[in-house]
Amino acid sequence: MNENNKIAGIYVRVSTEEQSREGFSLKEQEDRLKEFCQFKKYSIYKIYKDAGISAKNDKRPAYQEMMNDVRNKNINVIVAFKLDRLTRSVYDIEKLMKIVNDNECDIDCMADESNTTTSNGRMVMRIMTSVSQNEIEKCSERTKFGMAGAIRSGHIPNGCPLGFKRINKKLVPDPLTKDIIIRIFVDCQHFFRQYL
Repeated sequence: MNENNKIAGIYVRVSTEEQSREGFSLKEQEDRLKEFCQFKKYSIYKIYKDAGISAKNDKRPAYQEMMNDVRNKNINVIVAFKLDRLTRSVYDIEKLMKIVNDNECDIDCMADESNTTTSNGRMVMRIMTSVSQNEIEKCSERTKFGMAGAIRSGHIPNGCPLGFKRINKKLVPDPLTKDIIIRIFVDCQHFFRQYL
């Protein structure tokens, strides 16, 4: 298909964490991608926006709407700023590439030059998605490791549970509320003995 006949669906996504860290808003992505489409001579069918949603999976409202438009042949090129705006999952990239291939649609990512128009482009997309997924998994591992270490050291994240108070970043029984917990425990024992 000639590039001049391309009907683009622009996909923009940002998670709140990324937005605050990088300051690259939906509006900025949208403006740059409109210019990109103008340069490529793509007609714009629609702009799909997922705000504050992670790309860990493809269960995003605007993303799903866009995929329906691919299946209905309303668009024949998906335009995104970077591949990780579309997905960070190896499983989901394969699913996405199958859908676009089956429906004679392309993917064109502006910043990292990811595309589905060549076998090399598809290979690069797979590699980049593997790297993104690895980044998510490492971040999750670091968070779990850090939380476990903090808890072992007595640094409980969030608020104090009922019956405890925080002194020098450690949980200690709170003399004002500890009797409530003891009472709940005793009442639960009586209940279980009586009814179970």
